[in-house]
Amino acid sequence: MTWFETEFLGNSVLRWLSAGAAGLAIYLVLRIVFRFAGERSARAARQTATNFDDLLGQMLASTRQWALLAGALLLASRMLDLPERWHTRIDYLWFLVVGLQIGLWLNQGISYWVKHRLDQRQGNTGNPVITTIISWILRLFVWTLVVLAVLANMGVNITAMVASLGIGGVAVALAVQNILGDLFASAAIGLDKPFEIGDFIVFGDIAGSVEHVGLKTTRIRALSGEQIVCSNTQLLTNTIHNYKRMAERRIQFAFGIAQATPAAQLEQIPRIVREAIEAAGNTRFDRAHFKEFGESALNFEVVYFVTSPDYNLYMDVQQSVNLALKKRLDTLGIDFALPARRLAAPGIENLLREQADRYEGRETTLGHAR
Repeated sequence: MTWFETEFLGNSVLRWLSAGAAGLAIYLVLRIVFRFAGERSARAARQTATNFDDLLGQMLASTRQWALLAGALLLASRMLDLPERWHTRIDYLWFLVVGLQIGLWLNQGISYWVKHRLDQRQGNTGNPVITTIISWILRLFVWTLVVLAVLANMGVNITAMVASLGIGGVAVALAVQNILGDLFASAAIGLDKPFEIGDFIVFGDIAGSVEHVGLKTTRIRALSGEQIVCSNTQLLTNTIHNYKRMAERRIQFAFGIAQATPAAQLEQIPRIVREAIEAAGNTRFDRAHFKEFGESALNFEVVYFVTSPDYNLYMDVQQSVNLALKKRLDTLGIDFALPARRLAAPGIENLLREQADRYEGRETTLGHAR
């Protein structure tokens, strides 16, 4: 008996070599087929505007050579006359290889979807957090499904395993509840969108522009230049003022006029204020009133709107209004009120109070003497 007639697991060496050659041929055919399909998808993707061709090309590009080789050898093993237990094991391996490759295809599809979504957001200030969270959930679902399917095919009782995973998940959730709180807060920010990257927000004593919204923290660039990092849960427990979404800015200011100003001139001031505001541009006048008699001034109150949320524009408008108002009042000879303050040297008030008390006591004594 020659060496190629030697049997191993009930098959001769020649039969094993034939199966190996068949497996190699199947591998080469599979490789050519998948390469041709990938190139065809890439060419179609360049010629069409749909995303399906791009997605299919990305998924085919993630095909692993070891998966093709393993699949080819497992197919070629059908040519061998193996014991029943080996056929069962080969079926398990076949399902494992196919399951892993399908998981890789789906994982690559999720990655392409995430990249496509984030590329669409490069032109705006969208929040990418919700896309990242969804991709994590999809990947976890895919690989969990693959693992459970492979184990179920191998005869493992996955019912008890799923129950154990549920109990373990509860224990882990209790251990990392703070992290999960920030994670769900991040999801809430992504879904509800109270602010987005680039928005100027104020909460508590913190004010700045949102630079990054992460899974656990949000990073804010303060007006003074430093970066402030705060947890998403802490951020959502505060009242947030989002100035980026302000359509216009309401301005209220007051000024006082000298009390000696005649009533005829006081009647002209609201009209002067209105003309100054309307001449400044980018404004909408609301009201100007002689509000009250102050202790040392006749007080006016003014309300108007700047039709832009830009703070620098507001300051330019207010400066223009102040200068125009000052010029017109100077022309009419109307003076702004100066605050009246009573100054006294230390101890003078106490001395005057003591003298008054003595005088009252003296008057009382004289009254009794009479």
